[in-house]
Amino acid sequence: MSNESGTMTTLTVCGAAFAGVVLSALAHAQISMPAYPTKPVRIIASQSAGGGVDAVARLVAGRLTETFGQQVIVDNRAGANGSLAAELVAKSPPDGYTLMLGAAGNLGVNQFFIKQMNYDPANDLAPVTQAITSGSVLVAHPSLPVKTVKDVIALARAKPGALAHGSSGVGGAGHLAGALFQSMTRISLLHVPYKGGAPAMVDLLAGQVQLSFASTPTSVTNVNAGRIRALAVTTAQRSKLMPHTPTIAESGVPGFEASSCYGFVVVAKTPPTVITRLSCEIGQTINRPESGEVLIKVGLEPYTSTPEVFGAYIKAEVAKWGRIIKELGITAN
Repeated sequence: MSNESGTMTTLTVCGAAFAGVVLSALAHAQISMPAYPTKPVRIIASQSAGGGVDAVARLVAGRLTETFGQQVIVDNRAGANGSLAAELVAKSPPDGYTLMLGAAGNLGVNQFFIKQMNYDPANDLAPVTQAITSGSVLVAHPSLPVKTVKDVIALARAKPGALAHGSSGVGGAGHLAGALFQSMTRISLLHVPYKGGAPAMVDLLAGQVQLSFASTPTSVTNVNAGRIRALAVTTAQRSKLMPHTPTIAESGVPGFEASSCYGFVVVAKTPPTVITRLSCEIGQTINRPESGEVLIKVGLEPYTSTPEVFGAYIKAEVAKWGRIIKELGITAN
C-alpha cells in the first residue's frame, strides 16, 4: 500500500469512527453538538523543553494548528516525574482544550512512590491515543571491566550493591528498567537518582556512576564517540539507531522488556466526540512518513492506537511495574 492510500484509509476509518460517535450521541440525547475547537488548545508536556516528549508535543501541535485552524501551544510542566503536569490536566475543564503527553509514571506508576497524589490517574484522566514508544540502553563507563550483560550480572553478584546505576529520577524509565533487570537476574545494584537524564549522563561520563539505563537519544552520541560502552537495549527488538547493539533478552535474560510508551490523555468526562477526533487527528499526524523520519532520528518510534487500546496498556503497565516496585521495596527515598 502506498503512503497516499494508507493515509486515505486512515482518514476513512477515522471519519467513520467520528461520525459514529456523533450519531450515537445525538440518538441518545436531544443535544446540540458544539463545534470543536473554537479557541486555542494546550498540550501539556510532562518533561522539560528539548527532550523527546517535548519534540513529539511540538510536532503534533504544529500539525493540529494547521488542521484545527486554531493555535495549539505546548506548555512544558516538568517535575515530580510528570505528576505536576498530570494534576494540571486532571483539574482542567472537560472540554478537550487541555491535553497531556505523558508516560507510565504520571499515568499510574507514581502512585507507588507518592503517598498523597492530588489526582487519581485511573479516574481523573481519559486516554486518547498512544503516540510513541522508546527504550533505554544499558551503558557502562569504559573503566568498568564489562563488555556484555552477562559480565554485568557476574560482577554484580560478586559485589552486591557496589555497582551504581544513575537514572533520570525515581519512577523514571531508567529507574524502572534497572529495577526489572535486578528482579529478573537476582542481583543488587545501587540506584542513584538525578533530576533528569542529562545530569545522570554527566556523572556517568565522569565515572561517578558505573552504569545507566539511559535513553537512546542521550546515549547514542556518547557511545559513537567512545565515551561510554553500550551493552544492550531494553526493548524487545533492537533499536534502529543502534542495530548492532543486542537486546537484554537476547543477551542472557529471556523475556526482558522495558519500553516506554508515551501517549495523550485528557481529563475524564471529556465528550467522546472530542476524544475520537483528537485520537484520529493525532494518529494521522504521528503516522505521516515525514513524522516517522523525524522521530526515528531521535530514538523514538511512532506507535498509535485507539483510546480503548491505550487504556488497556496503561492498566497493564501499572500492574507490571507495581509488582516490581513492591517486590523490591522501592521507595522515593
